[in-house]
Amino acid sequence: MESGKKTCPVCMSECVSVFAEMAGMPVHCNILWHTRESALKARRGDIKLGFCSGCGHIFNTAFDPEAVKYTQEYENSLHFSPFFQDYARSLAVKLIEKFNLYGKDIIEIGCGKGDFLVLLSELGGNRGIGFDASYVQERLESRDNRVVFIQDLYSEQYSDYKGDLICSRQVLEHIESPREFLQKMRKVVGGRSETVVFLEVPNVLYTFRELAIWDIIYEHCSYFSAISLAKLLSVAGFKAVSIEESFEGQFLCAEAFPSFGTEEAGVSARGFNLGELKTAVAAFSRKYTGKILAWKNELERIRVKGQKAVLWGGGSKGVSFLNALGVTGQISHVIDINPHKQGKYIPGTGQEIEPPEFVREYSPDIIIVMNPNYISEIWQMVKGMGIACSILSA
Repeated sequence: MESGKKTCPVCMSECVSVFAEMAGMPVHCNILWHTRESALKARRGDIKLGFCSGCGHIFNTAFDPEAVKYTQEYENSLHFSPFFQDYARSLAVKLIEKFNLYGKDIIEIGCGKGDFLVLLSELGGNRGIGFDASYVQERLESRDNRVVFIQDLYSEQYSDYKGDLICSRQVLEHIESPREFLQKMRKVVGGRSETVVFLEVPNVLYTFRELAIWDIIYEHCSYFSAISLAKLLSVAGFKAVSIEESFEGQFLCAEAFPSFGTEEAGVSARGFNLGELKTAVAAFSRKYTGKILAWKNELERIRVKGQKAVLWGGGSKGVSFLNALGVTGQISHVIDINPHKQGKYIPGTGQEIEPPEFVREYSPDIIIVMNPNYISEIWQMVKGMGIACSILSA
């Protein structure tokens, strides 16, 4: 491993080494490009993954925060998928029932287009405040008007807002200084000992375990395992009471309360196996190269046989797949169920994003599915169209 010079943003250790590099990846995977020409000119950046042997945190040592801007053009909602809707609803019900969130105040930091916050409000009769620079007012309104959205990044200027639950899903991995972010959150919580903090992040152990290399994107400057997430919560002044895998292992969910330094420790980083993570990191670069080569060979095989292939999933995984492999001519179309992505173009490689109905017209021989969690859902749609084709999991 090559020596890294950056300090770990979680434990502040300098025992960081770079173990994998990916050059020239789009800095945004979820910006909507309105023309192919603009998509091909999308800004790029390098990914150099550093591993902290002290706490197990993984982060992009080459990340430039000035390169990444979140606006209303940012579109990463997954709520158009019935499978994901079921997951989000079950998660909302679990939080409401476990923490008695009925008629309470909820803050969601990085609420996206607001779907989950509205769920928490409607299912528990709660009041909600959602913060997100990419929020679009016309997209979603709470039926009972108990949810207010602020189109801005959450910062200390909003510290007057207090919540019985502070929720942040799929946000922490985008923040260059997660320790500072959670320390500010802890100051906002203050002496409110009953305030629950819920965090959801991608699970880097899943990435290693399943070789889900398309989850590695520039926007994600941090990659968390249970051990580094537990360490982060502890150093930021929180007591984790639960850190568990969810969404078929792809996510980590953490529940925590403010720590006052007197009560018994909650879930500790010492309870997780750092050795397993070190072993996965050591083997990753070789396995990454092997998977890239295998997919280049597969795409060449498809081309030689004269088969038509489409890629299903125009989000982060799809963008990563197409750019890491340098795919241009072999795949011309990308399918996505999100109507707000349709008619737009993939950054870096320029494929147009089409609705699922396009499959009926195009009649592909092969569909490459970016997220295995959606294979059954996609198969049912394709079967309903009367299309006979092979489905491959990326």
